[in-house]
Amino acid sequence: MTVTGYAPGAYDLFHVGHLNILRRASARCDRLVVGVVTDEVVHRVKGRLPIVPFDERLEIVRSIRYVDEAVADPYTDKFEAWEDLRYDILFKGDDWRGTAKGKRLEERLGAVGARVVYFPYTMHTSSTVLRKVISETA
Repeated sequence: MTVTGYAPGAYDLFHVGHLNILRRASARCDRLVVGVVTDEVVHRVKGRLPIVPFDERLEIVRSIRYVDEAVADPYTDKFEAWEDLRYDILFKGDDWRGTAKGKRLEERLGAVGARVVYFPYTMHTSSTVLRKVISETA
């Protein structure tokens, strides 16, 4: 049986934290599908548009050797992505672990035989930190 993993994210200002998640996710499944969150969803969730446009973020992620397929992710609810893709494992940063949203998702995915695997969040590098540095130096 092929184990399909799914790693959704904005992947804005692609950095080593993103690469670490994709590398670790790839090692835990046979096929890694990466969902690149659309500009509209990023705006809805974070209240701002990504710096790098969707088409460019998708192309960057698609070009990473750990990624078998990159797709648009138009969902705020990652269970909806499961309904489309039927993945076995959802990979998320551990900033979701123990949250109400994370627990709900774990329960819903568990009911259909999928699970959530958390990876350590890269604290020293994030798109938010990079965005702040860029705005301070501009």
